[in-house]
Amino acid sequence: MSEPRTIIVTGASSGIGAYCARALAAEGWRVFATARKPQDIERLEQDGLEAFYLDYREPTSIEALVAAVLERTGGRLDALYNNGAHAQPGAVEDLPVAALREQFEANLFGWHDLTRRIVPVMRAQGHGRIVHCSSILGLTPVKWRGAYVASKHALEGLMLCLRAELAGSGIHVSLVEPGPIESRIAPNGLDWFLKNIDHENSVHREAYQAQLARMRAGGSKSRLKLKPDAVHAVLRHALLSERPRPHYVVTVPAKVGVLLKRLLPASLLYRVLASQA
Repeated sequence: MSEPRTIIVTGASSGIGAYCARALAAEGWRVFATARKPQDIERLEQDGLEAFYLDYREPTSIEALVAAVLERTGGRLDALYNNGAHAQPGAVEDLPVAALREQFEANLFGWHDLTRRIVPVMRAQGHGRIVHCSSILGLTPVKWRGAYVASKHALEGLMLCLRAELAGSGIHVSLVEPGPIESRIAPNGLDWFLKNIDHENSVHREAYQAQLARMRAGGSKSRLKLKPDAVHAVLRHALLSERPRPHYVVTVPAKVGVLLKRLLPASLLYRVLASQA
């Protein structure tokens, strides 16, 4: 029998990463899943996954992950799914530079570090799939999400350049751009908001009250919010298709956002987006 396909799935403690790691394992992949908290790593191991500590903000953890995985696989890796991230809420004018740096460490620089450590492995074997879980906010701006939007816009640009540079190598790069998906990104964002945003003394204090209520309630409520299996469906295509797409837009609101960006004049588009809470 041939050896199973191998993949690193980051941010597998909850939400999209947790679902995709387990679903891929059920489909026969050998999954190397990452998380930051010991209890999450233990839970992944109990479910039969090979689990490792990873914090994108710690280069030593990225180096250790790659070394451990390649030791177990004999130096090969079929796929990388960068997924782990956090969202720093807050108006741009209230955003400390340190918080913006931390957002980029977790959502961009760490992803880049891990990716470029894997590219030579894939070049040597002549094939590979690199998939990044971006966001519809990597394509459109939204109020109160400046740090996250900036990190995802940067990710889109950086990895599309990588995609072009890898043309003909057998390595394919794809970006998944979900809209509203059930996850813990909103409640987790509450901690970052309270840590870094002086909301009581902000000119946006009143507007922040609605944001705080939404985060404390677990995020926005909508019948259009999908479960993580919607992301898994497009991830499978990006991993297995002979012609993986550069972009996979997930959920109706995200697809509408992309359509409006194509059809509306920029000034009108940004007025529409600015009217959203």
